[in-house]
Amino acid sequence: MTITRILRASLLAALAASVAACGNGIASGKWFGKTDQPEETGPAIREEAESGGTIWDLFKNADDPNITVEVNKYLWQASLEVLNFLPIQSVDPFSGIIVTGYGTPPGGGRSYRATIYVTDPALDARSLKVSLQGSGGGAVSTDTVHAVEDAILTRARQLRIRDSGL
Repeated sequence: MTITRILRASLLAALAASVAACGNGIASGKWFGKTDQPEETGPAIREEAESGGTIWDLFKNADDPNITVEVNKYLWQASLEVLNFLPIQSVDPFSGIIVTGYGTPPGGGRSYRATIYVTDPALDARSLKVSLQGSGGGAVSTDTVHAVEDAILTRARQLRIRDSGL
């Protein structure tokens, strides 16, 4: 019976010590006059060090959802609609990349595959990068790439105008 009590007491002491170390005391070295910070720090670093933090800050979702996803939704949707004849191999809306397989456009005889990269949340031509590859690894003319980019940008503007009327 006494061994059980000793184990429980030591477990409780270890738990209390680990919780105490999570705060601004032991973990930051303030109780012993030690800090990892150099004496002269800039105001931003000094303010961050003084504010402290706990282990529970790791579980907070402090990210602004409007900032974390930096892809223009109109360019994204327009890319999917304009190139709907191409089979989608992979999409990543968080990085803004759409990769398609080979497909033949309506009324066309040559098959293409595309990689679309939406780089910015702005509805702008600089936010859209399109790469086309012809069947057999053949090069695609820049006029064709520009025509696809223009079609995506035009459709994205139409989607934005439609949504602004709501």
